[in-house]
Amino acid sequence: MASFMPPCGPVHGWTDGEVIRATGIPYATAGRFTAPTPAPDWVEPFAATAPAPACPQVRSPFLEEVLGGAMGDLPRDERCQRLSVTLPRDVGAGEGLPVMVWIHGGSYTTGAGDAAIMDPARLVAEQRVVVVTVTYRLGLFGYLGSGHHRPANLGLLDQIEAFRWVRRNITAFGGDPDQVTAFGQSAGADAVAHLMATPEAPVLFRRAILQSPPLGITRGRAAMNEAMNRAAETVTADTPVAEVVALQAEVATHAASFGLMGAMAFGTQYGHHPLPDEEEIEAAWDRMAPHIDVLIGHTTEEARLHIPTATTLQRWIRLPVIGVLIRRAVVSYVTAEVYSTAIRRFATRHSRAGGTAHTYQISWAAAGNEYGAAHAIDLPLLFGHEHTWAGTGLVAGADWDEIDAHGRQLRRLWADFARGTPLGEKGRIPGALSYRRAQDLPWPTVNRRADLRMDGEVPGVARAVPHDRAGLEPAR
Repeated sequence: MASFMPPCGPVHGWTDGEVIRATGIPYATAGRFTAPTPAPDWVEPFAATAPAPACPQVRSPFLEEVLGGAMGDLPRDERCQRLSVTLPRDVGAGEGLPVMVWIHGGSYTTGAGDAAIMDPARLVAEQRVVVVTVTYRLGLFGYLGSGHHRPANLGLLDQIEAFRWVRRNITAFGGDPDQVTAFGQSAGADAVAHLMATPEAPVLFRRAILQSPPLGITRGRAAMNEAMNRAAETVTADTPVAEVVALQAEVATHAASFGLMGAMAFGTQYGHHPLPDEEEIEAAWDRMAPHIDVLIGHTTEEARLHIPTATTLQRWIRLPVIGVLIRRAVVSYVTAEVYSTAIRRFATRHSRAGGTAHTYQISWAAAGNEYGAAHAIDLPLLFGHEHTWAGTGLVAGADWDEIDAHGRQLRRLWADFARGTPLGEKGRIPGALSYRRAQDLPWPTVNRRADLRMDGEVPGVARAVPHDRAGLEPAR
């Protein structure tokens, strides 16, 4: 047993190989459709030995095939505001290690901080950092609100409370509260980007790593949100959890007519606390830029994750010769519209506003794998181990030694950034990743239409390539 004495109250964790874990620690409490408040302090030791429960969510056979049942047997509870701390086994008292706070992805509807495929033990043991994984409210519980009886952005407010908990308590776990890096993937990266627009952000974290944020579909969502809110009017604080989860899928169908945006129906909402109005978001980011260093990027074939399940598209991509070209064109178009163009613009704006920003691209893929360098391919490089990724479609055919060799370099790069090590003008991990300073990039244009469609020669593509469901998402 490992014991800690943070200000919140005594915590008992446990030793697990090269790391120490303290899991399922409450950081906030909230009733349904209410803003979170800090979890009350306690006097008796808290047994931090069970994983944080996942927010109730719809089971996804697709994700189970691609990511191997990532959720495992995690319990479900709408009061899921828990976090878990993983630290090196040999951490010294007052060592003050860099802290990395992980916000999981999953289209704001799936995933959990303690999903096995996102186990941070390798990152922690190799790089001597403290990692905090956060579980927060999803879907109708946390990311759709009219601002009246059902507030918006509750999941984002959960995350802010988690960062406040880290700032207050992480010293007791060997971490430095002034050396905190927020990092997340897909919807988690989108959440980190929007946390950067809140006034408290520079106090809560000093650096941010944004992995495949779907920034190309975060604007012009007001009409879609309104349509979804009308469909969700029957949900109340007393609706049984199972009914809320069932209705969530129906509510999401009202986003289908909004093109690529509808593929990530739930998400942050501008003009609702703690976010500014949409027309003010870039000014808010600019104010934060000098205070937060950014590493932001994407995989080279983000949209390829969903090609195998895009039934409408299959008859086109199976055509001799031209099918390969059609698939390549679809992947390129969707990757640019949802990810790469807006990511480059975000980084360039951040740099021009006085901040430090680097962009990266991940190109690694399992040889012969149908998903290629798709959305979420960064997850096995950063997290988990051979057992947790065995049998997953995303890395089928890959040799684990190859994954781990690239992963060790990627984990070192992420941790160096968290330590404040200058990345220089550019760099690369041969066969896996390249990066460069954002100031060298041209200013890209962004398609901000609320309805991003792909009608025409390849019918149904927008519907066929959903954005983010992997952890998990792509935007998914």
